[in-house]
Amino acid sequence: MTQGTGLVDSHQHFWDLSARDQPWLRRPGNEPLLRNFTEADLRPLAAAAGVTATIVVQTVIEPGETPDLLTVAAGSDLVAGVVGWVDLQADDVADDLAALQARRDGGYLRGIRHPVLVESDPDWLRRPAVHRGLSAVGRAGLCYDIVVPPEVLPAAADAAAACPDVVFVLDHLGNPDIDERPDERWIAAVRRLGGLPNVFCKLSGVLGQADAIRLRLWYETALAAFGPGRLMFGSDWPPCTLSASYGEVVATATALVADLSEAEQAAILSGTANRAYRLG
Repeated sequence: MTQGTGLVDSHQHFWDLSARDQPWLRRPGNEPLLRNFTEADLRPLAAAAGVTATIVVQTVIEPGETPDLLTVAAGSDLVAGVVGWVDLQADDVADDLAALQARRDGGYLRGIRHPVLVESDPDWLRRPAVHRGLSAVGRAGLCYDIVVPPEVLPAAADAAAACPDVVFVLDHLGNPDIDERPDERWIAAVRRLGGLPNVFCKLSGVLGQADAIRLRLWYETALAAFGPGRLMFGSDWPPCTLSASYGEVVATATALVADLSEAEQAAILSGTANRAYRLG
């Protein structure tokens, strides 16, 4: 990483429990997260870690959250963009996207995400109605963040192949189980996604689960599939704090990329996110 260049955290969250419920926080093990996490909480952590810009990502399937996140971004010199939510299967999804972008702070909208983790249908990303919604996202000039369990990665690849004009961003390396060695099915799915030029990948989520030595094989698989030009750092703060501090997550990412050239490090730690989400 070139000295003096700030890091871009491509994946973090905020929530205010007085504004809306976050049902997933009541799952066993998530109890430490059952409080408010705000831009003011993240700001000193980001400054200490050398992070100068972030992307805040939706957490609930509810239309009111995205406007609130846009308001936060407009009032912050840290938050550079928002990945929000709309109902992709709605007949008027294009109108919903246009309404968000027409807001005074609508320029901060950089992507859309639907948490497929909550869908019982493993073929949700193969639905024609979803593909129509994804195409509307692409026409609006936005990315689509993919968050799926590992077994749904083939369906995600099918969606990305069916919508070549849409930029997709795979969150959390596809949520692999960090076991002794990467699962062969996960490897095959990541390689297939990496073979699609419209797919990027986030080195996020897993960074709080293990140190750089243990994560090496998963990181190297993603790096080989996507290259530095389509791989980007994300903290997944505050969920990462269940097992690691913000500073530790950033340190793990920088340790993983330390053997790359300065230009390649700069891509993963800032440039790829800038390009994928069209920051600045």
